[in-house]
Amino acid sequence: MNLQLLYPLLIVIASSSYGLLSTIIKVAMGQGFTSNEAVSSQYIIGFLLALVLFLFTQRKIPKLNKSGIITIVSAGAITATTGMVYGLALNYVTASLGVVLFFQFTWIGLLIDCIIHKRLPNRYEALSLVFLLGGTVLAAGVLDTDLSTIPWQGWVYGLLAATSFAIFIQINSRQIEGMSNVTRTFLMSLVALIMISIFLSPEIIWDGTLFKTNLWIFGVILGTFGIILPILLLSIAVPKVGGALSSILSAMELPVAIIASVIILHEKLTILQLFGIVLVLIGMVLPTVLAQRKNAA
Repeated sequence: MNLQLLYPLLIVIASSSYGLLSTIIKVAMGQGFTSNEAVSSQYIIGFLLALVLFLFTQRKIPKLNKSGIITIVSAGAITATTGMVYGLALNYVTASLGVVLFFQFTWIGLLIDCIIHKRLPNRYEALSLVFLLGGTVLAAGVLDTDLSTIPWQGWVYGLLAATSFAIFIQINSRQIEGMSNVTRTFLMSLVALIMISIFLSPEIIWDGTLFKTNLWIFGVILGTFGIILPILLLSIAVPKVGGALSSILSAMELPVAIIASVIILHEKLTILQLFGIVLVLIGMVLPTVLAQRKNAA
């Protein structure tokens, strides 16, 4: 496969896995677990999966310089922050609205990239954002929702999660010399686990909740789709693609989240929402297609 297409595809797969999280957490909450317990299980099991992967493929951690340590610690901490505040947002909003708030990372990420590189968005990025934001409003069913009934905490936590994820993409665009992506995933998941253990529900390990109930099943699913796949794939692809385009390609998270909430949670899907999903998909592929045509010309 052409590497110019492979790396964007990896970002699409990673963002698609993130799109499943809100629905899975909602299902866990429906079975009596709190969002904190679900998120904690995600990072605990995710770390264990990353540890197994590391032991079977690497076994040795290379010596890190100061820059590498800062990148790993920052990325792991931001990963944990994203999971924590997103879980809190889902206490106040539906899965579909939660993912819409989270989806704002697209323009936030582009804004951060422009600030870092002291530039303005190019015309491809600007056009893409028009499709993405317009599609978001339609796909989420926002026009049919009384937004005044949504608690302010839901808005704040959702937008904080979006900002956190946008920062995570930027940090992940930094390469670390001499470190494999598996090792990077393992170390980031370790830092994230430490953060989660401080602020959420580490007691689910020793009080039996994690392994004596079916919470571990949710932990495996959340750990796979919320830790292993996205961190590993984004670590591979984002340095090759760049932070701005990665933020746009990660838009795949919204259609996946909406479809998952319809299939699993039986949330209503309207014609306008379908049209919104199509707009999001157009906005997602537009920069890549136009850039490739420009390079081919």
